[in-house]
Amino acid sequence: MESSVEKTMDPNVAEMGKILNEAMKMLEDTERETDEEKEKKKYARKDIPGPLQGSGQDMATILQLVQDLMHGEDEEESQSIRLQNVGEQGHISLLGHSLAAYISVLDKERLRKLTTRILSDTTLWLCRLFRYDNGSAYYHEDDREGVVKVCKLIIHSNYEDYSTEGFNVLQRKLPVLYISAASRTGLGQYICNQLGLPISCMCRVPCNTMFGSQHQMDIALLERLIKDDIECGKLPLLLVANAGTPGAGHTDKLLRLKELCSQYKMWLHAEGVNLATLTLGYVSSSILAATKCDSMTLTLGPWLGLAAVPAVTLYRQEDPSLSLAAGLTTSQPVEKLRALPLWLSLQYLGHDGIVDRIKYASQLSQRLLENLKQISFIRTSVEDEFNSPVVVFRFVKEQQKSAANGVQYQTAAAQESMKDNNESEIDDALNRWLGEQLGRLIPASGIDVVELEDEGVCIRFSPLMAAAVLNTKPEHVDQLVEHLEAKIPVVISTLQLREEFKQEVYRTADLSYIEDLSWPGLGAIRYEIGKEDPDPEKHLMEMEKIATGLLKKLKELDSDLLFSTGPEFGGEKNSIYIGMVTDNLDVPELVVTIAATGKEIEESSKLLENMTEIVRKGIVEAEQQLQKASEAKLLEEGVLRQIPLVGSVLNWLSPVQSSVKGKSFNLSGGFLESAENVSAMKAQTSGGTPATTPTVDHTKHKSPGQKLFRRSSKTSDSDVISETSSVNHTDEVEESETTQEITRLEVKMISANIPMLSNDNLELPSGCEPEKSDTNGIDIAEVQPSSVTEAEDVEKGSLR
Repeated sequence: MESSVEKTMDPNVAEMGKILNEAMKMLEDTERETDEEKEKKKYARKDIPGPLQGSGQDMATILQLVQDLMHGEDEEESQSIRLQNVGEQGHISLLGHSLAAYISVLDKERLRKLTTRILSDTTLWLCRLFRYDNGSAYYHEDDREGVVKVCKLIIHSNYEDYSTEGFNVLQRKLPVLYISAASRTGLGQYICNQLGLPISCMCRVPCNTMFGSQHQMDIALLERLIKDDIECGKLPLLLVANAGTPGAGHTDKLLRLKELCSQYKMWLHAEGVNLATLTLGYVSSSILAATKCDSMTLTLGPWLGLAAVPAVTLYRQEDPSLSLAAGLTTSQPVEKLRALPLWLSLQYLGHDGIVDRIKYASQLSQRLLENLKQISFIRTSVEDEFNSPVVVFRFVKEQQKSAANGVQYQTAAAQESMKDNNESEIDDALNRWLGEQLGRLIPASGIDVVELEDEGVCIRFSPLMAAAVLNTKPEHVDQLVEHLEAKIPVVISTLQLREEFKQEVYRTADLSYIEDLSWPGLGAIRYEIGKEDPDPEKHLMEMEKIATGLLKKLKELDSDLLFSTGPEFGGEKNSIYIGMVTDNLDVPELVVTIAATGKEIEESSKLLENMTEIVRKGIVEAEQQLQKASEAKLLEEGVLRQIPLVGSVLNWLSPVQSSVKGKSFNLSGGFLESAENVSAMKAQTSGGTPATTPTVDHTKHKSPGQKLFRRSSKTSDSDVISETSSVNHTDEVEESETTQEITRLEVKMISANIPMLSNDNLELPSGCEPEKSDTNGIDIAEVQPSSVTEAEDVEKGSLR
């Protein structure tokens, strides 16, 4: 079979497919160049445009250049920037672009027949897949272009003279476009800019505030807006609704909106990720209502993991001339070839393959949603718990989550009414950190962070937009849940310790607390210099110097805390930011250590400045002293002794002892002193051991392997008894050592024939002999060494 296909295949098409496969293999090749080639590329300066080669280059060289531009020359950068999971179906869609260029050179009649077949097949397949009967299709690269063309179609339908008079006809009755507040940002402005309409023609419809989902359009308010615009002489034309909002994935009440649009003769356009579920066997009634809309936009590329396929807008219009005038259809066969990559990809996947991919993405969402229900401090925001392709969740305090139980849709404003604005901002910062951490730990999950108008910062999981491209699997969802459960205790501990850290900093001198609610961590502090310099620039430089040194010292400590200068933009200058912490953090110890370390750095800086000034003054004084000593020596020894040869002879015949003494500079005192004192001190200390420099330990004693700033476990009763007994043992040892010192001293006095004095002084009556006193087992009165050697032996015995 394959041989027969090869025989009948156009050799040009076969060659095109072969070249494409070779090109994709070369671009996806992960082998790296040798070190020698890297060194050559380092200085090749390929980023600078050069002259066009006169003789041209071969295909391999050009593709190698494309690969270098895609992956970059830095190895770390090239490892992170790779082609997405294109797969074989992606190669099919890429082949479609090459075939489109080849087909465009065919003769007109054959090209017309081929493009008509491709366009009709693709439109028929899509309408059947998405249950959109009697529809037409418009293929476009920008997914916003479809609604723009639809809006042109509506204008042509409602303004008969628009094709001849243009914008002048719009001034009689200004058109109005209604767009939900939950739609993607900038959509209304884009439509107005493309159509040349003023921004006043766009009306932003708020979402529900009291009943229903906070991401659904407020229908009652919409109806009032329409009536007001009609009374003002305006013409309502278009309503853009959501079948899956960009943020939370909620769907507007499309059936009710369709009734409203029919009542006021408006066009209803739907878009959103939930439209993909129309291909499944079971479809919820809220999504199924989208098939009644006048038009809808489908983004099949991310849904099915297809590369470089166009978006599709399905619409219903009986008058082909209006569609042609609006640009929804074209008479140019080449423009119809936009559908070719999608035509090839749909045939490759087949009906079952398309449905399986969308069903698989929905199952991943349900898997995550079921696990999130079992996790404390996590609140989900989904519209349909049994069939929701988008899962949005965020970390909340336990009382907030319990308040939401039992009520499917409750206003976020009511839930957050008891919260302070500062607490809301802190919660947003922590949720943003949590989402970023999960996205970094499991990149294949496609987790991203979104900011919703009422809930605040949330974490979104939308496998329909990422699973096919990132190859998301069920184990990735399980890993996501595991990491989430591991991160929640850290978030709770940080929230609980923030206030304690703040109060502890307020109680500590030389430290000031920096209120930065957007920082997802324990907090930020700044070390304040004790004496402010009158020069502001010098004072700022000094604070920057101390902050840099303090940050370096804190990073060198053996702790698992993260110290930094804060966010890249918006952070306070000369401040130390502390990251997320666990519940066993010793906050007082941390604050004391930071304050003491900053004080040491400040004193060291001042000591260095003072020493520099002292040394400078000492050098000047030393030069003056040297000048005086030289003059005194000249007066004392005479001029003749200063002559080299004559002076040597005179000094040999009649030596002279100079009275001029050397000088030394005392750094600690900052003055000159005689060199004799220095020599005497060196002689005295030459036999002894140097004194150790006392150091201050700011941290508590830690057991081996224990990190700094960590609370140790609670002390048991046995530990208390052990500590008490160790203290008593220490007292006994000190008492024994004191007794031995006294005994040793008395022994030395006896050996040196020094009379012993009793405590009672002194002179005993005649005939009385001193009593024998037993001190530490040694009878001092009986110790009568005959020599120094015996005394030393006694001393050694007492030491033993």
